[in-house]
Amino acid sequence: MIASDTPDPYRLPREVIPQQYVLRLTPNLESFTFTGEVSVDILVTEPVNRIMLNAAELKITSAKVGSSTISDIQYDPDHERVTLELADRLEPCMSQLNLCFSGTLNENLHGFYRSVFTDSEDNQRVIATTQFEPTNARRAFPCWDEPDLKATFEVTLTVPEHLMAISSGAETSSQQLGNGLKEVRFAPTIKMSTYLLAFVIGPLETTNPTWVNGTPVRIIHPLGKGHLTAFALETAVFCLNFFEDYFDIAYPGDKLDLVAIPDFAFGAMENMGCVTFREALLLIDPATSTQQERQSAADVIAHELAHMWFGNLVTMQWWNGIWLKEALATFCEMLAVDAFRPDWQRWLTFGLSRTAAFEVDALTTTRAIEYPVISPQDAEGMYDLLTYQKGAATIRMLEQFLGAEKFRNAVQSYLRQHSYSNTETHHLWDALTAATGQPARNVMDSWIFQGGHPLITATADADHKVTLKQQRFSYSPQTEQASWQVPIIVAAADNHIEHLVLGEQAELRATAENWVMLNPNADGFYRVSYQNNLLTRLLQDGPQLNPLQRFMLLDDQWALTVAKQLPLTEYLQLAAHIAISEDDLAVWQRLTNTLSTLDHLSNNQGREALRQQTRNMIGPTYRRLGWEQTLQEDERTNELRGVLVCSLATTGNDQNVIARCRQLFNADATNPALDAAATTVVATTGNAADYEKIHRRLADAPTPQLQLRYLTALSLFTQPELMDRTLAATLDGTIRSQDAGFVIRDCLRNRERGVQAWRFVTQRWDEINQKIPSQIIPRMLEGICALSTAQLASEITAFLKAHPVSQGPLIVAQHLERLQVNVQLRQRVAQTLISSNHSP
Repeated sequence: MIASDTPDPYRLPREVIPQQYVLRLTPNLESFTFTGEVSVDILVTEPVNRIMLNAAELKITSAKVGSSTISDIQYDPDHERVTLELADRLEPCMSQLNLCFSGTLNENLHGFYRSVFTDSEDNQRVIATTQFEPTNARRAFPCWDEPDLKATFEVTLTVPEHLMAISSGAETSSQQLGNGLKEVRFAPTIKMSTYLLAFVIGPLETTNPTWVNGTPVRIIHPLGKGHLTAFALETAVFCLNFFEDYFDIAYPGDKLDLVAIPDFAFGAMENMGCVTFREALLLIDPATSTQQERQSAADVIAHELAHMWFGNLVTMQWWNGIWLKEALATFCEMLAVDAFRPDWQRWLTFGLSRTAAFEVDALTTTRAIEYPVISPQDAEGMYDLLTYQKGAATIRMLEQFLGAEKFRNAVQSYLRQHSYSNTETHHLWDALTAATGQPARNVMDSWIFQGGHPLITATADADHKVTLKQQRFSYSPQTEQASWQVPIIVAAADNHIEHLVLGEQAELRATAENWVMLNPNADGFYRVSYQNNLLTRLLQDGPQLNPLQRFMLLDDQWALTVAKQLPLTEYLQLAAHIAISEDDLAVWQRLTNTLSTLDHLSNNQGREALRQQTRNMIGPTYRRLGWEQTLQEDERTNELRGVLVCSLATTGNDQNVIARCRQLFNADATNPALDAAATTVVATTGNAADYEKIHRRLADAPTPQLQLRYLTALSLFTQPELMDRTLAATLDGTIRSQDAGFVIRDCLRNRERGVQAWRFVTQRWDEINQKIPSQIIPRMLEGICALSTAQLASEITAFLKAHPVSQGPLIVAQHLERLQVNVQLRQRVAQTLISSNHSP
């Protein structure tokens, strides 16, 4: 081991810069090992006696730099670096570094790892694949594993001749070696960061290519699953066309493969030309999948393809700027899917994702969108709701305020100017300022470099003058205050529209004689509170609110309720008022999610009152829709049917609906939305026989979506012995490691058995951390937010203090704070529901 002598022990010195990698790898899918050789053309910028680069879990067996020899190889495992001591000083020049090395195909779902699946003939098969983001290319080959050290990559793979091999570049040749192996060569990639390289070897098949403006697009999948590829291929072709048009820049690669991987820690990964996915997000049967399942897949496909420009062509300088690719890709994902399927109303349903970001951002433990990153663990912690959803929401706010076409022109300029290079946040603001003439940096820095978001309070005086004031919105009164430059749009009577950038306070030109509405398009990332009967006037005298406006109104009022700024009784009155004639899926998802939260927080005394309120609230829309889908219905209406049925049965405890769901569950599947609802209802109200039936369906599930549906259902059973079986399956190999953490999370959320799941977590903590990928652990712990009794919250806090999670400490701190918020909310919910239960 060597001591660090650079200012930042996780950053490499810049005396040696890689230009091109020529990489040869030979994986052994039986021994789970690999050997490799890499030749790196390097630019030496000043005299050096040593070369430092990244390597982790590798053994370098030989090394040479040009004509010089290496006198010593020193490993620094703590900082994942290796130092090559040179026998002679190397002067500034172009040179070449040649290394031979070996490593292990790990089972941790990062670096160069193995994925195992069972084929249709019950044979176990192995795939060798990669996941390099953020800092795991160093586990596959020695390299300069930092995003600004871009280079080209030319890959050769030596593999068994019966297996398929793919990489980021197009295949240029495949030569049989006569010993059961073949050598597959790939074209050099574009100049790019190490985390974007990929290679996959295994028993795979591919669709025929579909050509998009000269680019071949394929779906690559494990054996026997080709019949599930049509939807993904259609989506990918549409999105590639859409983005080439929107960015006015050709796709930067020479081919585009979308690859389904059985074991995958993330949802997908934007490797250049070789995009990898969880199977559930790529292999889909439209006949058995719900609209929401198809929308999720389309979202992820669009997101990864947007990265070909945001992230791959233009890359952030360092991981603190990860939002530059993830927030913009999330924003562009919405644009593309909204164009792909306008009937899905994607910007409306984005409200649900934005709500989740709002909830984290209202905590004292929130962070700025752009946040300091030092170590690899810090980088792993950046993949959260604030980077993706809050980042995308602020971009949408800016786009709508500046104008969509001006914003698009700025994006095109930004991408053209910085192609094949790296950027900081100010480069984006500079492009927006140049294209629009607006001071984008002045407005947006307050959103990117500080955490939290504002509450905009609208008040009216006796003369009907409306004043807007901002303050930081938080669930905690101890939160430090902050202010933003807030782009605000106001609608008022007589078609009056007002635009302003709010500082601390402003008076509107519009008056409150009739009505005013803030954030009418729900584009602003802020909460709204109406005072002095302004909300009553809006509801009584204002226009008929569209679904997006109703969604945001409910969402804001619920947030105010959680923050103790609105009585729960007032929220429930508003919810009941809107529910009477509500027919939109997204609005009902917001309503039913809140009812489910209240059910989880209620005690036994108040629960029956909530059940009655749920049945009263949902009943009218449920009866209007009925159980039968009509020919005139769109997909979202049928999806709504499933949402209402599920909520009536699980939160409302409607025995007639439960009985009907059991009939559906035991009949032939005909309606995916109702089939999914019936599965949830049977599991939530089920017994051991139901558990066995769902377990068998899981084993025999013909699609990844059905597998996930039945796997999730196992966490819903309330019998202690059935919970024990589900929890045990997360660690005994029955449930894949990519899914195990999420199953534990769902078990922690189980109203009746969450405490039992927590006991399992504490007793098996070391084993959980050994068997479940590290990047999933913080997401697993999200389930603790549901365990909202004061005594249990204290125990959980003490345990996680004694057992810190290094790969996402801030995310875990946010879960713990949200747990305390829920403890306080539980007390108020109990009082309100008990009072309503005793009301005449």
